[in-house]
Amino acid sequence: QVQLVESGGGLLQAGGSLRLSCAASGRTFSSLRMGWFRQAPGKERDFVAISWSGGATYYADSVKGRFTISRENAKNTVYLQMNSLKPEDTAVYYCAADPRNGFGTRDFGFDYWGQGTQVTVSS
Repeated sequence: QVQLVESGGGLLQAGGSLRLSCAASGRTFSSLRMGWFRQAPGKERDFVAISWSGGATYYADSVKGRFTISRENAKNTVYLQMNSLKPEDTAVYYCAADPRNGFGTRDFGFDYWGQGTQVTVSS
């Protein structure tokens, strides 16, 4: 079992920055593939960014160059630094963990999910 707790969401204006955090417990964090997903009202949950245990990262085209995923294994925490935020980034952001360190960007590849944190960007 892995428990995930996100924090850092909020309301801000377009062009601003925000950092989300996700604290994990229950398994060896360094071996986990970690991901950030988001779900806007009336839409499906979409992949945002992934961090593999070996250090590789991958981003959705919509956030590439603006968002950065990073992990601090000593603190069992993964971050999502979001810069140059746009109104279309408004969503509930979820942290997810995959103990198999697998491949792909679909949400079904992740077994454990946090409760989500709301990010609202006004124009």
